Amino acid sequence: MTMTENKHSEQEQNRRGTVRAVCISTARGTEKTPVEEGHFLVDFGIEGDAHGGKWHRQVSLLSYDKVEEFNRRGADVKDGAFGENLVVEGLDFRSMAVGTRLYAGTAALEMTQIGKECHSHCAIYKKMGECIMPREGVFAKVIREGIIRPGDVMEAVPPAADRPFQAAVITLSDKGAKGERKDESGPAAAEMLTEAGYEVVEQLLLPDEPEQLKKQLIRLADGRQVDLILTSGGTGFSLRDQTPEATMAVADRNAPGIAEAIRSRSMEVTDRAMLGRGVSVIRGKTLIINLPGSPKAVRESLGFILGALGHGLGILRGSAGECGRS
Repeated sequence: MTMTENKHSEQEQNRRGTVRAVCISTARGTEKTPVEEGHFLVDFGIEGDAHGGKWHRQVSLLSYDKVEEFNRRGADVKDGAFGENLVVEGLDFRSMAVGTRLYAGTAALEMTQIGKECHSHCAIYKKMGECIMPREGVFAKVIREGIIRPGDVMEAVPPAADRPFQAAVITLSDKGAKGERKDESGPAAAEMLTEAGYEVVEQLLLPDEPEQLKKQLIRLADGRQVDLILTSGGTGFSLRDQTPEATMAVADRNAPGIAEAIRSRSMEVTDRAMLGRGVSVIRGKTLIINLPGSPKAVRESLGFILGALGHGLGILRGSAGECGRS
């Protein structure tokens, strides 16, 4: 076997594992217990599981190897104790990208989130001082109905480089969050993105609270690994307008040209555009852009930059190369 063939064989092995357990729970807040097989339903999850539903965290997965390592330190946990639906040996889910497809039995899943926030410390945490699920667990949605049983081989297929860009839209508005004002800015941005071929995976409406915004930006960039996050609102001179500060606080790198382009083009519409404080930054492989708060300004601002965004997002994803003009 040549070196190239050997490397290819190793890659194939790294993308295959074995399902050790299928677990469900009939009530939220309880441990999951192993079952002989799971019936995986599109737009739901596992039939009979209390955490199923039409959302992105339909199925939870955990590496058997990580659990075994944890148990060697004295945890003594059983299958399903972390609330996981599938325990799989031989696959390191934490090292995979969101969008990875998982094929086992007759069902197919697609990874939608890596890790989760631990809202309350479980018995495992109290015993060990940590819980591996928030760090090592991943979540998926069902994309093909089917049956998965213990002993089935699971194959992980990396996401396609040419898949649609995924985006999230966050509107910052105290009145909107209280239900005192209808959010028209977020839906306007989501509509434009959808028309441009993006997959809008989340739309959020938050009060002008920087800590809440930072928390969601980190979750969307690190956990859901979306390509683009647009925020609307909170970019003015009011003391409550803290969107740029919250955005800069979670940034790895600055990408000022986008915000500069929005202000420059907006000055052709109104000289008050100079008062906008929106920023554009990069966290990991996610681009975050602040837009103004009004629906009209959102449409104008996004219209100024939407045509050029795809190339930059492709570079971040690794599916497009840098280019220059001579």
